[in-house]
Amino acid sequence: MAEPVTGRRIAALALPALGVLAAEPLYLLFDIAVVGRLGAVALAGLAVGGLILSLLSSQLTFLSYGTTARAARFFGAGDRAAAVGEGVQATWLGVALGTVVVVVVQATAVPILAAIADGGEIAREALPWVRIAIFGAPAILISLAGNGWMRGVQDTARPLRYVVAGFAVSAVLCPVLVYGWLGAPRLGLSGSAVANLVGQWLAGLLFCRALLVEAVPLRLDLTVLRAQVVMGRDLVVRTLAFQACFVSAAAVAARFGAAALAAHQVVLQLWSFLALVLDSLAIAAQSLVGAALGAGLLSHAKSVAWRVGIFSTVAAAVLAAIFALGSSALPRLFTSDESVLDAIGVPWWFLVAQLPIAGVVFALDGVLLGAGDATFMRNATLASALVGFLPLIWLSLIHGWGLVGIWSGLTTFMLLRLVFVGWRAFSGRWLVAGAG
Repeated sequence: MAEPVTGRRIAALALPALGVLAAEPLYLLFDIAVVGRLGAVALAGLAVGGLILSLLSSQLTFLSYGTTARAARFFGAGDRAAAVGEGVQATWLGVALGTVVVVVVQATAVPILAAIADGGEIAREALPWVRIAIFGAPAILISLAGNGWMRGVQDTARPLRYVVAGFAVSAVLCPVLVYGWLGAPRLGLSGSAVANLVGQWLAGLLFCRALLVEAVPLRLDLTVLRAQVVMGRDLVVRTLAFQACFVSAAAVAARFGAAALAAHQVVLQLWSFLALVLDSLAIAAQSLVGAALGAGLLSHAKSVAWRVGIFSTVAAAVLAAIFALGSSALPRLFTSDESVLDAIGVPWWFLVAQLPIAGVVFALDGVLLGAGDATFMRNATLASALVGFLPLIWLSLIHGWGLVGIWSGLTTFMLLRLVFVGWRAFSGRWLVAGAG
């Protein structure tokens, strides 16, 4: 290892990673603000179209997390060329998958939108946005792969610059094309899609340029590709388990009325944002643990796990204290509807209670993913979802438990994951040295 693992080193990796994670949500908020001035139908069209794009990209995040784990081991073993080679193969895989996504979505956009938006005016508004924006899918996946290998070689600064550059260009183009400023054509909602597309491809091309600068072979390596697909399979199943739980929770919350659904979604969005904050430390753990194991430094890997676990838990406890103290004022930043504010207290206090648990869980997620322990992570997440989250969600519907039952399910899910990843971390079975 070139550098000792200190708090400063962890922060140097985690803070730029947090910037990358936060860039897209921040841009989406800006995009919503621009499109929102076109009216409710345009905003609803953006929401539906954006949902399709985000589901596709989130389902393929293994190109980032899986590549980090594999690249970090080679980097730790002193073989930077092999680490970057993982990025080359992940990029080829991203191009192939992205092309398939473009073809499939173009062919099925109408029935997909009919199913999500129930046809009508919203679906018609969303269709052009989806048909334009989906051409950015290969670029999105190239960027995921680029983030993966660069994190593996412990470079989180360049990905931040590339992603910020892409979103900055999109942010400039968005109002210009939506409203027709500076002599540009007024494209309305389609202008948002064009701006998104240009920004995604700028970032994607910057990641491609970074590979070319490394001067490594760019040919396909089917052996490496197969290994990446195997790890990707486990991570895709894990992501599906998360999505099944959250979609089920929203569906059940909707059965308890608009106020319950709105309260649930507000707190769930906060939960997702705070997960991104803590995930930045998990990304640092991935990179550092993978490199330590690649170098054969098992005690070093354990030290990283302890340090990141402590930092993440402390950060989560501070966040919990902030949200506990702000329980009266903070919800009013998101809604002024008294019925929603009345309902929001239940999930809010579940969120506060969960945060310290999440701090430990997300840190250990990063440790185990850095060790390439994807099969265990898949099984642990599936078991936690099937035993903890989903049964309580559907029992809440049957017995009328409302948001208490739904958020009890999410809390049980997190507790079970804590048991699984905690046991795995203490067992030491993830401490497998070597670059392969």
